[in-house]
Amino acid sequence: MKNITLTLFALALIFVASAIRADETAFKPGPLVKDYGAIAAVEGVEKLPPDMKFKVAMDASKRSEKDKVNPVFDRVARFLNMHVAAGVPAENIKLAVVIHGSAVVDVTNDARYGSANPNAELVKILQSHGVEFIVCGQAAAYHGVVMADLMPDIRLSLSAMTAHAILQQQGYTLNPW
Repeated sequence: MKNITLTLFALALIFVASAIRADETAFKPGPLVKDYGAIAAVEGVEKLPPDMKFKVAMDASKRSEKDKVNPVFDRVARFLNMHVAAGVPAENIKLAVVIHGSAVVDVTNDARYGSANPNAELVKILQSHGVEFIVCGQAAAYHGVVMADLMPDIRLSLSAMTAHAILQQQGYTLNPW
């Protein structure tokens, strides 16, 4: 009986693993940020209006794993790719990433990062598509990060709370994930 239970459990794991792998194959490079933010085509979704505009703030608070891109930054690329693929003009998408907590290190230059920052390429690509990166000054102070430590064109705000309040007043919505 124990062998049958173990065999059934092993088969269930194989089935789940293959189902997960099958779902991952549906994700392909997007039209705007080719090497990041893979997207899947979804049948039956509501069509977006041709004049759709987005102003969305996103939040990154956890540092990426060593030598990996911060998953929030990849999701920002996915947001761009999904909506451009759905027909929204790239110029109609305004995104801001508010960075606080340990994630502040993910937007530092190589010298402060301690090695080649794996986020640098994606941050630069996202910035070229108008994405703003805003660092919480309080978290930066806590982690010993100063303005000179940040990658080019990263803004420093008094706090993440301040950055979100200002973005909301400018018409940005917060994308909760």
